[in-house]
Amino acid sequence: QVQLVESGGGSVQAGGSLRLSCVVSGFTYRMYSMGWFRQAPGKAREGVVGIEPAGTTTYADSVKGRFTVSRDNAKATLYLQMNSLKPEDTAMYYCAAVWNRDNSYEPSVALTPARYRYWGQGTQVAVSS
Repeated sequence: QVQLVESGGGSVQAGGSLRLSCVVSGFTYRMYSMGWFRQAPGKAREGVVGIEPAGTTTYADSVKGRFTVSRDNAKATLYLQMNSLKPEDTAMYYCAAVWNRDNSYEPSVALTPARYRYWGQGTQVAVSS
């Protein structure tokens, strides 16, 4: 059974930091592209960052220089270090996965929700000004 379980969300003031984690099970993690997405109330889900099996990354412009994604294949865990948080970062954050057999780098779809097959339940991030 495929499971993606996010944790690490919370409430912080602007300028603060949070580290999100996504623990996965039920598939061969190292062969999957992973992504972090977020959705604020009344808005569409948007891509934050994608990371391919070998570690190639694609970041949304809005988070470049502030957020850093990493993956630990041994622990089957995806991380998102979020620094210099802004009120506009407030959202539910989701991790997602899709099989990438060839470890292909696909920046054009890395931040597209439709690319991903498996999703977690999300963790809430709230940033106050």
